[in-house]
Amino acid sequence: MLLTVDLNDKRPLHEQAADAIRRAIAEGEVAPGDRLPPARDLAAALQINANTVLRALRQLRDEGLLEFRRGRGVSVLRRPDPRVALRERLDRLLEEAERHGYGRDAVIAWIEEGT
Repeated sequence: MLLTVDLNDKRPLHEQAADAIRRAIAEGEVAPGDRLPPARDLAAALQINANTVLRALRQLRDEGLLEFRRGRGVSVLRRPDPRVALRERLDRLLEEAERHGYGRDAVIAWIEEGT
């Protein structure tokens, strides 16, 4: 499972880590029923703190994607709904557009233009 975070991205590292793990599950690198590597190993692969990875894993557990079992580690419960991920990206796009003074209607017009 190849995971990466972008240190230049303004989003918190735990959100980036959660996105990377969510993407790996969605793309089938890890299937429902599979166990994830230990948080220390994921942290080493991402080159971030293990507590940051644990925060990302808890977020994914709260979304219903992962299951924590004492003595068995973390397992994948289900694949994420792609609409949820796309909706989150859309929300971030709209927030970014608003920071630059553009409203929802402007973004919709750009999408309709295909630009």
